[in-house]
Amino acid sequence: MLDPSSSEEESDGIVEEESKEAMAPQAGSRISPSRTSESSGGLAPSSSRSSARPTSPSPSAASEEKEDLEKLQRDEDERKKKLQLYVFVMRCVAYPFNAKQPTDMARRQQKITKQQLQQTKDRFQAFLNGDTQIVADEAFINAVQSYNEVFLKSDRVAKMVQSGGFSANDFREVFKRHIEKRVRSLPEIDGLSKETVLSSWMAKFDTIYRGDEDPRKAQQRMTASAASELILSKDQLYEMFQNILGIKKFEHQLLYQACQLDNLDEQAAQIRRELDGRLQMADQIARGGKFPKFVSKEMEAMYIEELKSSVNQLMANLESMPVSKGGEFKLQKLKRGHNTSIIDMGQEDENTLSKSDVVLSFTLEVVIMEVVGLKSLAPNRIVYCTMEVEGGEKLQTDQAEASKPTWGTQGDFTTTHPLPAVKVKLFTESTGVLALEDKELGRVVLHPTPNSPKQSELHKMTVTKACPDQDLKIKLAIRMDKPQNMKHCGYLWAFGKNVWKRWKKRFFVLVQVSQYTFAMCSYREKKSEPQELLQLDGYTVDYSDPQPGLDGGRAFFNAVKEGDTVMFASDDEQDRILWVQAMYRATGQSHKPVPPTQVQKLNSKGGASAQMDAPISQFYADRAQKHGMDEFISANPCSFDHASLFEMVQRLTLDHRLNDTFCCLGWFSPGQVFVLDEYCARNGVRGCHRHLCYLRDLLERAESGAIIDPTLLHYSFAFCASHVHGNRPDGLSTVKVDEKERFEDIKERLRVILENHIVNFRYCFPFGRPEGALKATLSLLERVLMKDIVTPVPPEEVKGVIRKCLEQAAQLNYQRIKEYAKIEENVGRLVTPAKKLEETIRLAELVIEVLQQNQEHHAEAFAWWTDLMVEHAENFLALYAIDMDAALEIQSPESWDSFPLFQLLNDFLRTDYHLCNGKFHKHLQDLYAPLVVRYVDLMESSIAQSIHKGFDRESWEPVKSLTSNLPNVNLPNVNLQIPKVPNLPVPVAGLSVNLPQMPSFSTPSWMAAIYDSDNGSGTSEDLFWKLDALQTFIRDLHWPEEEFAKHLESRIQLMSSNMIENCVKRTRMAFESKLTKSSKSTDFRISPTLCTMFNVMVDAKDQSAKLCAMEMGQEKQFHSQIDELIEESVKDMIQLLVAKFVAILEGVLAKISRYDEGTLFSSFLSFTVKAASKYVDVPKPGMDVADGYVTFVRHSQDILRDKVNEEVYIERLFDQWYTATMNLLGTWLTERMDQQLHVYQLKILIRITKKKYRDFRLQGVLDSTLNSKMYDTVRNRLTLEEATASVREGGMQGISMKDSDEEDEEDD
Repeated sequence: MLDPSSSEEESDGIVEEESKEAMAPQAGSRISPSRTSESSGGLAPSSSRSSARPTSPSPSAASEEKEDLEKLQRDEDERKKKLQLYVFVMRCVAYPFNAKQPTDMARRQQKITKQQLQQTKDRFQAFLNGDTQIVADEAFINAVQSYNEVFLKSDRVAKMVQSGGFSANDFREVFKRHIEKRVRSLPEIDGLSKETVLSSWMAKFDTIYRGDEDPRKAQQRMTASAASELILSKDQLYEMFQNILGIKKFEHQLLYQACQLDNLDEQAAQIRRELDGRLQMADQIARGGKFPKFVSKEMEAMYIEELKSSVNQLMANLESMPVSKGGEFKLQKLKRGHNTSIIDMGQEDENTLSKSDVVLSFTLEVVIMEVVGLKSLAPNRIVYCTMEVEGGEKLQTDQAEASKPTWGTQGDFTTTHPLPAVKVKLFTESTGVLALEDKELGRVVLHPTPNSPKQSELHKMTVTKACPDQDLKIKLAIRMDKPQNMKHCGYLWAFGKNVWKRWKKRFFVLVQVSQYTFAMCSYREKKSEPQELLQLDGYTVDYSDPQPGLDGGRAFFNAVKEGDTVMFASDDEQDRILWVQAMYRATGQSHKPVPPTQVQKLNSKGGASAQMDAPISQFYADRAQKHGMDEFISANPCSFDHASLFEMVQRLTLDHRLNDTFCCLGWFSPGQVFVLDEYCARNGVRGCHRHLCYLRDLLERAESGAIIDPTLLHYSFAFCASHVHGNRPDGLSTVKVDEKERFEDIKERLRVILENHIVNFRYCFPFGRPEGALKATLSLLERVLMKDIVTPVPPEEVKGVIRKCLEQAAQLNYQRIKEYAKIEENVGRLVTPAKKLEETIRLAELVIEVLQQNQEHHAEAFAWWTDLMVEHAENFLALYAIDMDAALEIQSPESWDSFPLFQLLNDFLRTDYHLCNGKFHKHLQDLYAPLVVRYVDLMESSIAQSIHKGFDRESWEPVKSLTSNLPNVNLPNVNLQIPKVPNLPVPVAGLSVNLPQMPSFSTPSWMAAIYDSDNGSGTSEDLFWKLDALQTFIRDLHWPEEEFAKHLESRIQLMSSNMIENCVKRTRMAFESKLTKSSKSTDFRISPTLCTMFNVMVDAKDQSAKLCAMEMGQEKQFHSQIDELIEESVKDMIQLLVAKFVAILEGVLAKISRYDEGTLFSSFLSFTVKAASKYVDVPKPGMDVADGYVTFVRHSQDILRDKVNEEVYIERLFDQWYTATMNLLGTWLTERMDQQLHVYQLKILIRITKKKYRDFRLQGVLDSTLNSKMYDTVRNRLTLEEATASVREGGMQGISMKDSDEEDEEDD
């Protein structure tokens, strides 16, 4: 932007550009600038220039030409209107005295563009793809994944970004709110607080969001943008409104210089003229009776009082402004005036100035450079200078040698004399012994003024008699600064009737006492107070022709007042123009003096010399006139319709604001608010009109899709409502008819758009953004429904409106998600029940997602109408219920695939405080209760049949895994984890509602948690799995109605008890039957089927504790009966197996009973063995029987230990087995107490006894059981018999009751 204070040479460089801009359109039909039409109050276009055009060949061509001309005319009128408007805005910026830039406005964030949204999506997707170096745990990745799917990819967010309603801060806040619940739900970790986790996650989010961008550059950019949102300089404000109004740079430069915006005195004078014009206009309205149409006739008189009161307030504000001497005015230091006094411009006598009121204070700087012409003194003599202002202190320079008398010393003085006397003396040190004072060589006395040259000059000194150097000169500079209240000074000739009665040249100073009080004062030398003064109140200054008889002075001008005329004359034309301009600003007159001659034209032949006589302000005025800007500069602001002009500038400013880089939501920036406030105050724009226009513009933007903050609408609406209903927020008690009509129209429009926003609350305020906007919308709706500002609207009426909106919202939201899910009505084409059910489940996921988002993001706004939100949710679910019922009606009665739908909906509804057991929830229960009961009935019948048929065909082979030979039973997939829909916009991929059949599948992962053993039979495994799956299914239903839920649980557990009891009894019968059919010799082996039956008992016991345990005492008693049945059955099975083992041992003992003493068979066997042993090596007789039995025992022990899963049962079996067989051996030996055992019997019994003891000890049988009395009896008898046999037979061939290493090796 061009610097307003740029030099004339810089400005000349623009002239060529201006000329091109101005000349280019002249080739066509260019509309010439026109003067303002005061009668119309606006800019009246002049007739277009006539230009030769060819005759139109056809009517259509003539019509097009006419349209082109009209378009050109409209464009030109628009351009001129904007230029005039820009002049008014510039003056508001140049000298504000009513408003200041607010510093308490909320800082607006940078808005997100479509390109930035896409870039953000790409960055988050790159993180999820692992393309970044950011280290994150699984929980954070899941949170980012959900955020990406739910928020970033949402079409509602894309629409909001397109409307300019999302900022980077919104993105961050949504993520923060998104992760807070996740982090709160994480388990506590010692040494790591959840706040630390939140901070860490947010830091990672910022890193992902920022991407590869340098954070320092982003911070610098944010700082710069934030600064532009706070306080703007004048130049920034000029540039902003150039962009808003479409003003070109050179046009701004021309207007700036011609309006003298850098001259604060001129701007203050312009304000005084405008205020005077507004007072005159108020008087004209009062005299002419041309009042606006008010709602009451009595308001006309009040209207005039309001106009005058507002002007008086502005005068008071202006009067409170500090008097400035120029320069940059700090906008942020402005303060609104609090002076409520009314300035009466007619009471001049009361404001008469005294001479003491206009005393000035000046600052002088005297710089002594050097002395020239000092030749008579010796070079080494010391010289110095003194300086003083008449009546002030005396200062001295440093000492210097006479050969080089230079100093550069500055002395600062303060004086109240407009014409001070400055004395400078040159001294040399006296060499005489008796000299008391130094010797003065010369002096100079100067009378500077603020207009004197500031550069150093040589002045001839008056030498003393003691100095032979007559041509002595001193080089010095005197700078005399103007005080703030001194506007102009210089020598003038003056003559008046009451003052300055002699035509004489005097030194005049134009003094500003206050914003409205100026005085022309004449001063004499060395005097503080003026000799005479003229208070300029009521005077009019103008150029004058030379007056005959008044000699002296060349250029005349006068100050005229009723009954008085004062004539002035200056020595040159330029000085006269400067004096007239200064006095014109001081008097505040409406008439602008024009120089009588126009010799200052730039294109005149004597332009160079003439230019020297004209001030620079006249040069800029002539240049502006050349480019057609003069009409805009000289236009009378009071003759314009500022209401329409402000309406235009406010509309254009709003457009500019909505299109900038900030997420403003309709709020103006502080700089824009400042300019608009100043414009309204300075030009008398009514506050109601301002806010009505603002509301209309905001509503138009909102209707076209822009995001407007409802709080902003509320502020403006409340202002207008208070004004229309007589509360006078801006002090205006008058209400125009058109204001009231426009207010009612806007009120209706606002009501409609607010209701529409509530209906579309999910789409107008997605994810609760902008923050607090929905709550503010509801508050504003309540205010709009009020009849006046005092009487509150009945709560039921507000509730009724919101209820109606939410009913429509339910229909709209459901229709939107159906469209998103692409669920059509399927008219004319066949849809399978499975497909329909799949669509219904997917729709249920979207319904739940919508309700969850409503609760999370919008429930807080409806906190006062919670019941209405519950109604909205029920209405929303009722619409879904129609489609759900239709889908379930076409399902097959034998299909159970719809249970996941119940689980999905019920799991959501039962956790919602308001919807649990609500209308839809009860409908869902009524719909599914018969299905659940029928399903349980069928499953009970199916399981009972499978038990009956399964045990009839059971092979009792152990089952390692479920195979395809299991019976087919339809069972719902109780572990189907239906994923929560991460977001509404993302389709659910891979969700299959065609639930698999129970059979023909590998053991699922959750089976390991159900069973610790996998050696049960096929029928039992099938039974237990079905019972557990059925119970898990019922439990996972989480039936909300407590009584029915307990009934289901009780029925399933009682059914499980019956089924397990039946299984136990059938297994017990099968075990006994299997054991009865088996061999009784040592060839008998424990088969896996017997172990499987034991394992079935083990599993039955485990499953009974899991499936049959209930809280009620009756079922606990019943459960204990099942445990007793299982224990009795296991006890019977152990007894049967032990009896089998005893029978086998009895068979072995029966074989060796043939060796009993005294039998023929015993003698024969002994003789045969002895005879054969003489010729060949005969094996130990009878050892095959012992080895066979020992092998049988060991094999049986190993099989039982390996195959049976319950250690307690094994230990009990082994204890009873050992005890029973040992008792059998003791009984057999006791029967032969009187007989001596045959050696072969002895060897077999010793081997069996020793091996049995050792083997059972290795299997963990307790010593108390092993070393029983019966065992001691058997061991003692065998030891005795061994000793007898050793004496009788000569040895036992290494078989002994004593333990030996040889025997251990033999065993191995």
